[in-house]
Amino acid sequence: MTLYKYAKFFLLIGLLSSCNQDNKERQKVLVNENVLIQKAETTINTWHLAASNADFGTYFSLMTSDGVFIGTDATENWQNEEFKTYSKPHFDKGKAWSFTPIERNTYVDKEQNTIWFDELLNTRMGICRGSGIMKLEDDHWKIKHYVLSIAIPNEKATEVILLKKEWDSIFIQTLKEPVL
Repeated sequence: MTLYKYAKFFLLIGLLSSCNQDNKERQKVLVNENVLIQKAETTINTWHLAASNADFGTYFSLMTSDGVFIGTDATENWQNEEFKTYSKPHFDKGKAWSFTPIERNTYVDKEQNTIWFDELLNTRMGICRGSGIMKLEDDHWKIKHYVLSIAIPNEKATEVILLKKEWDSIFIQTLKEPVL
C-alpha cells in the first residue's frame, strides 16, 4: 500500500470512529431525556392522583413554591399561596377534582432542567386541555406553571362565544387597562 492509501485508510477509520462516538453521545442524551420525561410524567400523574384522592400535602409538594395554576375561569390566575387557600376546603371535603390524562406530549429543554407538556384530560367538565412547565428542583420535577382550559370543538365555538358574550363584556370593563 502506498503512503497515500495508508493516509486515506486511517482517515476513513478516524471518521468512522468519530461518527460512532457522536452516535453514542446522541444515544446517551436520548436515553437521559427519556428517563427525565418518565420521571416528569410520574410527577404529573401523581399530582393528578393526589387531587383525585384529596391529598393536599402531596398535591402541593409537587408544585414549586412560586407555582401558578391558571383555571378555566377568566378570574382564575392562582399564585401558589392563593391556590392553596382556594383549594384547601375542596381537599378537606375529601374530594378535590379528578383529571384523567388521555394523551400527553412532553418536551425537555437542551439543558435538561425544564420540561413543558400539554395533555388532554377527561374531567367532570368533559375534555379539557392542560399545559404546564416543570422545573427540576433538588433532583425532583415540580410543576411551576399549569394552565387548564375547556376544549371546545370548533363547530361549537360560535355558540359558546354568544353564551359568554355578556359576561365577557362586563368582566372586561372591570379590568384596568388592556394589555397590548
